[in-house]
Amino acid sequence: MHRSTPYMHNPFDLLIDSYLADTIGVDTQFLSAALCLGLQQHIVELQAAGLLKIAGIGNHAVLDAAQTMRGDSIYWLDKSHSNIFEQQFLLQAEAFIARLNSTCYAGITGYEFHYAVYEPGSGYQRHKDQFKNNTSRQFSLIHYLNADWLASDGGALLVYPTATAQSILPHAQTAVFFKSDELEHEVATAHRSRMSITGWLKKD
Repeated sequence: MHRSTPYMHNPFDLLIDSYLADTIGVDTQFLSAALCLGLQQHIVELQAAGLLKIAGIGNHAVLDAAQTMRGDSIYWLDKSHSNIFEQQFLLQAEAFIARLNSTCYAGITGYEFHYAVYEPGSGYQRHKDQFKNNTSRQFSLIHYLNADWLASDGGALLVYPTATAQSILPHAQTAVFFKSDELEHEVATAHRSRMSITGWLKKD
């Protein structure tokens, strides 16, 4: 990727610049504390209504019905939903995409995001996010919603830019950004309920 000039500071530049420097972008204050709390409360409401569903592996053409790799439950976000926090999050995601496209010529034309909840004892085995039979996913963008997370709570995101993993704890407000087709990653077994928004920036 190449950055355009002139360079101007923008709230999204920390995530973009750390990605350009290290292949893994990290911003520990990407989401506001208030938005994180609202999104977390929304997840609790969805759980109470029974709307989170066990996630599958792959797309419809190669779905892993045996569910052997991952243990999270999900709910897809959509701007048509009435929840104010969900809508606020998607507006922020769209603003980030606009900044990424304008500074790095990324050519992103769409996105998809879902809530992901890992209950104690669950995780996600090492994998890449881009499907073998569909290359539309260009970037992975993950946001964490967990207050007061400790290393002993498990659930770290392990990303493999080399043979050695980079470990990122799922602290509230933190965003992680990387190329979907390049970096393998996994979710270590969580020892308490772990909430996030996982998504992909797409190019048709």
